[in-house]
Amino acid sequence: MARKNYPDEFKRDAVALYRDTEGASIAQIAAELGVSEATLSAWCKSAGVPIRHRRGVVVAEPVLGAESPEQELARLRSEVKALRATEARLSTERDILRSAAKYFAGETNW
Repeated sequence: MARKNYPDEFKRDAVALYRDTEGASIAQIAAELGVSEATLSAWCKSAGVPIRHRRGVVVAEPVLGAESPEQELARLRSEVKALRATEARLSTERDILRSAAKYFAGETNW
């Protein structure tokens, strides 16, 4: 397999995406970006970003009317946190895609 050279900006953005996305594994982020897990892991390690290990998390759907107000508040806070993390991840992905589009548009010689 040919060795690929990625721009430094892409590497920084990929590491930022992993760092800012709670609950996502190296494998998930690497697959989304089209790089190998080992490559992304190496970039994160060189940037000093700790690698999160997979955890088996099971999310149960709440039964309507069976929650106390405190439980509902905790659930809603958890959902808000997850949505904010997703929004941050999507914003970073969008910025990476914009940068990649600019980079590859400048590389073409028609």
